[in-house]
Amino acid sequence: MTGLTGNHMGMSLSVDDLDIENVAFFGYCAKGDFRLQKCKENGLFRYPPTTRCPFSGSANYEWVSVAPKGTVYSYNEVHHAIQPAFKGKTPYMLLLVELDTQKGQPTEHDGLRVAGNLVTPDGEMAPPEMVKKIGIGSRMRMVFKQVGDGFALPMWTIDENAKQPDKPWRYAQE
Repeated sequence: MTGLTGNHMGMSLSVDDLDIENVAFFGYCAKGDFRLQKCKENGLFRYPPTTRCPFSGSANYEWVSVAPKGTVYSYNEVHHAIQPAFKGKTPYMLLLVELDTQKGQPTEHDGLRVAGNLVTPDGEMAPPEMVKKIGIGSRMRMVFKQVGDGFALPMWTIDENAKQPDKPWRYAQE
C-alpha cells in the first residue's frame, strides 16, 4: 500500500503508508463505501480504525460495509474559527454521529460514533440556516468529500428520507 495525500479547503492532508488501517479506511471512503473493521473474535465493529480490537485485544478483523446513517449524539458549533481555511465558513458544525449499527453493544453506553463536519448533500460546508436546524437527535447520512486521489473524508448531511425530531436539542442560543 502507499500513503495518501490530499487537500481540503487549502489544507494539506496526508496519511502515512505505514498507517495501513487508515489508508484502507479512507480508500474505501473514496469509493463511496463506508467500511469498518469487524473483530473476528467477538463480531464487534470499531471506529476509528486500529490495529487491535478495543474489546477483545484481537488483531484479527475484516472490513465490512456499514450503513452510513445515524443520529447526532453531540456537536460543536464553531463561531470563531482558529484555522484560516474555516474562518469564512462560520458558523460551522462538527458532529459526533452515533451509527444505527451496533447500538448498545457491548454495553448500553457504547456505540459507534463517527465525527465529521456538517455539509450540504454535495459535500460543501453547510450554510448558517442549515446549521441552525441541527441538534442532538437529528438524523444524518454520510457523504464523502474527495480530497485527493483515492482519498475521501466522511462528512454528515441531513437525512432527507428520515423522520426528524420536531425540535432537536440544542445549546441555548444568544
